[in-house]
Amino acid sequence: MRRIAIFSLTLAALIAGTAQAEVVRIQIDSRASLPGNTGPVGPYELIRGKFFGELDPKDPKNAIIQDITSAPRNAKGKVEYSATFSMSKPVDMSKANGFLYYDVANRGGMRLEAEPTGRVHLTSGWQGDIPASETLQYGTFPVAKGPGGKSIVGPAIARFVDFAPGAQSLPMRGGNAPGVPRPAPASMDTSTAKLVRHLKVGDAGEPIAATDFAFADCSKTPFPGTPDPGQLCVRGGFDAKYAYDLVYQAKDPIVMGIGLAATRDIISFMHNAPDTPAAPNPVAGKVKYVVGTGVSQSGNFLRSMINLGFTIDEKGRKLFDGAIPIIAGRQSALNIRFSAPGGSSFTYDGGNEGTVTWTRYNDTVRDEGTHSLLDRCNTSKTCPKVIETFGSTEFWNIRMSPDLVGVDGKADLPIPPNVRRYYNPSVNHGGGNGGFSTVTLPPPSAVQLPAQRCLLPANPNPTSDTVKALYVAMEGWVAKNAEPPPSQYPLLSKGELLSPAEIAKIAPAIPGKPHAGDVYNPFYDYDFGPQYNRVDVSGIMTKLPPTWRELPLLMPKVNSDGNEEAGVQSVNLQAPLGTYLGWNVMAGGYYKGQNCGYQGGFIPFATTKAQRMAAKDPRPSLEERYGDHAGFVAKVKVAADELVAERYLLPEDAAKLVADAQASKVLVPEPYL
Repeated sequence: MRRIAIFSLTLAALIAGTAQAEVVRIQIDSRASLPGNTGPVGPYELIRGKFFGELDPKDPKNAIIQDITSAPRNAKGKVEYSATFSMSKPVDMSKANGFLYYDVANRGGMRLEAEPTGRVHLTSGWQGDIPASETLQYGTFPVAKGPGGKSIVGPAIARFVDFAPGAQSLPMRGGNAPGVPRPAPASMDTSTAKLVRHLKVGDAGEPIAATDFAFADCSKTPFPGTPDPGQLCVRGGFDAKYAYDLVYQAKDPIVMGIGLAATRDIISFMHNAPDTPAAPNPVAGKVKYVVGTGVSQSGNFLRSMINLGFTIDEKGRKLFDGAIPIIAGRQSALNIRFSAPGGSSFTYDGGNEGTVTWTRYNDTVRDEGTHSLLDRCNTSKTCPKVIETFGSTEFWNIRMSPDLVGVDGKADLPIPPNVRRYYNPSVNHGGGNGGFSTVTLPPPSAVQLPAQRCLLPANPNPTSDTVKALYVAMEGWVAKNAEPPPSQYPLLSKGELLSPAEIAKIAPAIPGKPHAGDVYNPFYDYDFGPQYNRVDVSGIMTKLPPTWRELPLLMPKVNSDGNEEAGVQSVNLQAPLGTYLGWNVMAGGYYKGQNCGYQGGFIPFATTKAQRMAAKDPRPSLEERYGDHAGFVAKVKVAADELVAERYLLPEDAAKLVADAQASKVLVPEPYL
């Protein structure tokens, strides 16, 4: 990579007359043109580099960061860090629309592209356990040390599941596959560790003797192999029928919570700092509004930023004008000693223990008191306007219902005036690829377990068009205080949320296909020990593996087709070609027959009444629904026009959907040969 410029940024240049520590140096590594049709905005460029910061561990705005007081300090008493960043922007900043979107990277990944809107997009590293990479965003954060510089030692956990049969050794990794390295063991002596294998989640498990496993690589050398702190070897190899839980004493925790402060500081710099030869800011003076966005894991991070008070910079300025957490129903398990922030809703992953509601809710079920995600920003008067969107998989896999009705599930919780909520019914995690095809897509792989396939074809029902319209609504809300479209989501008071058992009773029974019921990710209320702050998802996990109890969940009601109706129905759902499911079933492996994490399924309708009668399918055929191709296209147009009128769809996207329906093969007669 060609080095364009390296600039030093002094505190005096950034914060004249103050002693606050923010970004202290910017390093721009490259500039490149971005391809794409940007219309009158003109060409975009991509800027990549690093930024370097200092944090005052005594500043109350940083005090919540786990282990920051144990991080090494420089001569000024500050804690140093660095992280990567990337920015896409119009080359001619006079064409920018004034909005800076901070797009939270997802496990280091974030693709920035040119667009005709004039928006500036910024992303950066916040995850301190991602190894340095040319393609990923990552942070380089200090290791916490004990008195005299001694290593801090404490319990950590690594889980091994979904591996090739006969594997002799496996890497110790955390988070979604392929994951990132877990912290090194404090000792290679396995007598200080405990390894248990399980046939299913929640069983007592079978302990493995300390003499039968080793921190080692056995791929080339027989057990006990070559010592390696990053791998685990088992005598006789791993058995793919089992999941293996390793609890061990780890050392040298990275101060992961610095990722929250690093994100705050780079956003504040780009928004507020001037452009000088010593302190280059590519968007200086051109940013009027900042909107934070995050999808899935990244949306959880955004929710944690708000919950933990990182909505105000070190000079007391409001950080975000708006926030758009997408398909995110939890907090990020980041600000924890020996954390694995790349996790999700998998076994032992934290994030659901804390507050998840935008309104203040008294969690008597878990005895956590009354809290909301907005408590700290309400106190500092720095709360952003929030638009959240989510879909069916977030209920079936991410345990979303407590966000809407609390952990007790007794009543709908009102949302505050600065929050809008939009539910995309019958979609998978992030939505499908859209289109109007009667040809099913191949079964997807499980997100957390990519070696395993789901049983049903992929769900094509999209969400992207709705999300695009809501971005426009957010800009009007922030810049002009124009009200967004009304919130749309399932309500308990309207009978739109039911238990999985109730869903199973009303969902259509389709011969040869899996049925709704137990294919959901249970809501485990984990107890990680007394040093873990459950509300803030912060602190130290001392009880590993955790103990837990299962709490009830609710799911969106379905109609006689098996499709959901509450929320913002896409055009595809209003002119359905089949049953669009927010869940799928694992076809094999350790989780066979269970929820195929984060994936949805699709069961197409028969084309004709004769075909569906022969298959004993209770759902009306395409022919019975639409009559012919023209009837289908007419239904698509009506749905698109209504969504445009309600501002859930942009006119140009509506026109494309109608054109796609017209060009589709739905109920088009086969040519006579």
